Amino acid sequence: MSTKRYAAAQSTTLDVQGVVLHYQVQGTGPVLLLSQSGEGDADRTVDLVPHLADAFTVVTYDRRGLSRSRLDEPQRTATLVEHADDVRHILAAVTDEPALMLGCSFGAVVGLHAALRHPGLIGTLIAHEPVAPRLLPEAERLAHERELAGLVKLYETEGLRAVLPEIARAVGIDPSGADAEPGLTPQPLDADRLANFDRFIRHDFAAILDDTLDPGRIASLGPAGTRVVPAAGLTTPRTVFDYRCAEALAELTGSECRFLPGGHNGNTSHPRAYAARLRQILGAEVEAGTGTGTGTQGEGGAEAAA
Repeated sequence: MSTKRYAAAQSTTLDVQGVVLHYQVQGTGPVLLLSQSGEGDADRTVDLVPHLADAFTVVTYDRRGLSRSRLDEPQRTATLVEHADDVRHILAAVTDEPALMLGCSFGAVVGLHAALRHPGLIGTLIAHEPVAPRLLPEAERLAHERELAGLVKLYETEGLRAVLPEIARAVGIDPSGADAEPGLTPQPLDADRLANFDRFIRHDFAAILDDTLDPGRIASLGPAGTRVVPAAGLTTPRTVFDYRCAEALAELTGSECRFLPGGHNGNTSHPRAYAARLRQILGAEVEAGTGTGTGTQGEGGAEAAA
C-alpha cells in the first residue's frame, strides 16, 4: 500500500471491536500520527496540523469514547491495550510502512503500549510528558496514583470547575495561557468538550491507574524496534509528575530528553514553534533512517500483561 497525498483533510471512520473510530488524514510524506492529550479529539491540533502537512501525512483521531468515536458500551472503561490496538487499526488503514508518532500525555502512554504490542508499527515515537506513573520509583508512583485517584473523586463530588485547576497544577499547566502564540483557534467548553472531559476523567484516569506498562520492556526495545524519543515542554515545571515521567523515560531508554516550545500542552498553545521543533526532530529521524521504513506492521509481540 502506498501512502496517498491528502491536500485537504479527509475524515474517515473505521469499525473495530467495540467502537467506530473517527480519524482524519491530511498532507503528504511520511505518515505522522498524533495521539492527543486529555480530552483532545482529532480537531484538538487544528492549529498545528497545517504547519506539518507539507512534509508529513498527518493523521489525527478521536480516541475511543471521545467525540465521534462512538462506543458500543459507553460506560465501560477502555484499557490502554485497547487504545494501542486502535492505533494499529488506524495506521494499517493508512500505510503499510512504519509510521512516525507524536504522543502527548495520555497519548504518549498509548504510543508506548503500541510500540511494545505491535513491533514494526511505529518507527519513531516522540513521547511528550507521558502520564505513566509506572515509569517512576515505587514511592513516587504510589504518591501520584493517589493524586490521580483524588482528582477523580474531586470531579465526582464537586464537578469540572473544581477539578480543572487541580489537574493543571498536577501537570504544570499555566491556565492563564499568557505566553501562548497569538491567533489560536478558540476551543470553547461546549457540550462535546464537556462530554470528552467527563470521559477522560472518569475512564482514562482509571486506565492510567490500572496500567500494566512494563518499564523493562521499554528498555529492551533497542535499535531494532521503535525509537522512543522522550520529550517535555520548555516551560513545564521540573517538579511535576509528567515531567518526572519524561525524565524517567529518558533514563530508561538512554536517550536525551528533547524540549519543545510551551509546556504540557505546547502542541496547542505554541503550534507554530512546536511544529518547527517537531520538524527538526522528525526530519533528523527520517534522514537517519530510524523514523520510517518499508514493510508491513508486525502482529506479534503481545505484551505479557495483555
